[in-house]
Amino acid sequence: MTTPMLQQFKEIKEKVPDAIIFFRLGDFYEMFGDDAEIAAPILEIALTARDAGKGSKIPMCGVPHHAVDSYLPKLVLQGYKVAICEQIEDPKNCKGIVKRDIVRIVTPGTLLDTNSFETKNNYLAGIYKEKEWGLAYIDITTGDFKIFQTPSLEIIQAELNRINPSEVLLPKGFTLKIFSQFYVNEVDKIFFQNTSDLQKRFQNQAVLFKENPVGEKAAAGLWKYLSDSFPDSQQDHIIEISGYQQENVMILDICTRRNLELVESIRTQDKKGTLFSVLNKTKTAVGARLLRHWIEQPLLKKEYISARMDCVEELIMNSFLHKDLQKELSYIYDLERLIGKMSYGKANGKDFYSLGNTLGRLPKIINLIIENKSKMLSSYIDKMSGLEELSAEIIKAINPACSTSIKDGNILKEGYSSEVDNLRLIASGGREWIARLENDEKERTKIRTLKIGYNRIFGYYIEITNSNRHLVPDDYIRKQTLANAERYITPELKEYEHKVITAQEQLKEIEYNIFMDLKQQVLNNSAKILTAAQALAEIDVFVSLAEVAIENNYVRPEIRNDGIINIKDGRHPVVELMSNESQFVPNDILLTPDKHLALLTGPNMAGKSTFMRQVALIVLMAQIGSFVPAQKAAISLVDSIFTRVGASDDLASGQSTFMVEMKEVSYILKNATKNSLIILDEVGRGTATYDGLSLAWAISEYILQNNNLKSKTLFATHYHELTDLEDHFTGITNLHVVVKENGEDIVFLHKIMPGKADRSYGLHVAKIAGLPPELLKRAAILLKDLESTSNSNKSINVNNPDVIQPVLFEIPQIHPIIKEIGELKVDEMSPRQALDYIYDLVNRIKSSQIL
Repeated sequence: MTTPMLQQFKEIKEKVPDAIIFFRLGDFYEMFGDDAEIAAPILEIALTARDAGKGSKIPMCGVPHHAVDSYLPKLVLQGYKVAICEQIEDPKNCKGIVKRDIVRIVTPGTLLDTNSFETKNNYLAGIYKEKEWGLAYIDITTGDFKIFQTPSLEIIQAELNRINPSEVLLPKGFTLKIFSQFYVNEVDKIFFQNTSDLQKRFQNQAVLFKENPVGEKAAAGLWKYLSDSFPDSQQDHIIEISGYQQENVMILDICTRRNLELVESIRTQDKKGTLFSVLNKTKTAVGARLLRHWIEQPLLKKEYISARMDCVEELIMNSFLHKDLQKELSYIYDLERLIGKMSYGKANGKDFYSLGNTLGRLPKIINLIIENKSKMLSSYIDKMSGLEELSAEIIKAINPACSTSIKDGNILKEGYSSEVDNLRLIASGGREWIARLENDEKERTKIRTLKIGYNRIFGYYIEITNSNRHLVPDDYIRKQTLANAERYITPELKEYEHKVITAQEQLKEIEYNIFMDLKQQVLNNSAKILTAAQALAEIDVFVSLAEVAIENNYVRPEIRNDGIINIKDGRHPVVELMSNESQFVPNDILLTPDKHLALLTGPNMAGKSTFMRQVALIVLMAQIGSFVPAQKAAISLVDSIFTRVGASDDLASGQSTFMVEMKEVSYILKNATKNSLIILDEVGRGTATYDGLSLAWAISEYILQNNNLKSKTLFATHYHELTDLEDHFTGITNLHVVVKENGEDIVFLHKIMPGKADRSYGLHVAKIAGLPPELLKRAAILLKDLESTSNSNKSINVNNPDVIQPVLFEIPQIHPIIKEIGELKVDEMSPRQALDYIYDLVNRIKSSQIL
């Protein structure tokens, strides 16, 4: 036999056996049994025990109800589901045990504690499949709700990797390995198939649903799931579902996002050392989230890109507007998440005051745009207008020093409500009334030491010293005896005490009701507020991009559609800021439809990878509407960026480093187009030399010859034999990294020049790395022996498709350096480039021992 309360807990637990129950008892949420034993160490709280009947005990732990949102993430982010069980009736109005029920299910995608997300979105995603794939995702803290559909599973995977959802909702029985990296929650298929509730709520989205019928079903699954998770919420802040056309944005695969370190560092998995960290000078949370979206979804339409750049350029040119906007934006709170908190009943008076102050800043921002005659930002004026009355009402109503609980009173400012002010006067003890009564009683009793007091245990009382007890009137009723005095009550004082207690209860109720009316006014204006939030976010991003461009000397790139990428003195936006050594060395790149593959040779540590990544980042920055780190840049739009960089394996699936490398290359070759940008770093190095060389040669040929490909490509390699491709194909250009030799030592100049490297300098790099001298001497001997015994009389037959594994290549009759000089375009070189080239040429001629 168990206690009635634990029996109630058991019945509720049976409804959600896979969840930890937060069971409301008074001011605490308690956990029992296995739930308590799991939660206590994670939450770092004491594990105790409670009587379970017949002398038995049950494990128990608990957390204060007012702090529950700070404890939930600790459990949920460890993979546990939590069910919030509340009292659903007032204990004062019931006999026996209070009724309780589950009011909310908390999973990673339904967390409301925004401190866990910083400037990121916390997405809940839903996936459904019929003939095509449907994807819907929502951040319930901001109301951001989007859908789309595609026939490509790879695009679905790329989008999941982009949004990185905390939770993925799938129909039961529908599991694929690609989803295993996420927290997967399986629900009944009917969640997705019944779209009536979704259509009823979003009646104005009929066209979107018609164009994305499978995406609509994915969204229906999410909507049903949210309705079940928040049965008491109307989700007022979720005002629309939007879609996006895939042809308008660039889809980046996970390898590219990781290798370019767009928003997350490979080494630390945080923002430091990322493109986002460089570009993020935003002052608002909404602006920071929008900037992340822009970085992860570059644009593909020239007119949209140019419109963004126009805004950035205007702010660069108008420093007064730029700086004044920065100052005003620094006072802006997160409007999206404030509205979300209000919708879910999580907002307190301080949140409302923050909202009122933020809305109060909008007219100042509008005036700045008008006074500075901003042509580019004037379109945002209407989006931020019409909220002046609501702002004034909130600021007039809310007490800045209000308590955190909306049911404890002290929410409203004095003077806002006369009824509240009168009740406060009574509830506070009515100092004037008490003083008057005290004076009257002194006159009536002739006891000059008589005083009226109050404490929480006995309430109001009249205190008279023992020396004056003989003067106490007959209508005084003894209440408490002290050592030196007696305390009394009178009918009049008792009546006033009842009035005060009643006033306190009325005051809390009336303040709460006024607060809820004000909350409804805010929610009625959700659409306007969220429109203003989006406007503020865009302005904030433009101001941020302008600030970064000024600080780092960026230029506006020319956006083209002729297939040319021409960057003069380009710089890596992250590396140039993080370098603690010499000044960053800028470099040029020219890719054209006729010369679309640049083969880059040179030693490790010389800067090949940095150079290739900087080209990709400059292109990406241009397509998000940012200025770029270069002296001059002409960027033809690319439809995607693909990267194959570094060595990694997938031990979980038994795939070697080389297998992963080949699968990534295969993906690129299948999905790239002539308008794509491909970055290949040391492809083929994960296998035997001749195997790798064969593959690298064939991959280069494939990119050069395939009419459906011919992508703009940067290919860094240590296979110097590949430089002979320039003799056979017109679409390739050889580049190399300049190295200065100083005896047996080398200095990396990090300068990219035309032509091919003649050596890898592997032993020099090993020396810099600190390998033992005797080891290096032995390696030098072995290298000399290997070079002298290599077969140099055979070459690859580029016209024979049956040749799979080449041997080393025949030395041409004309020395490659002489051939390189003969093809040099001197008129296109700057004086500095010409001097660098001559210096490099002398070193290479000396090292080749032909002088």
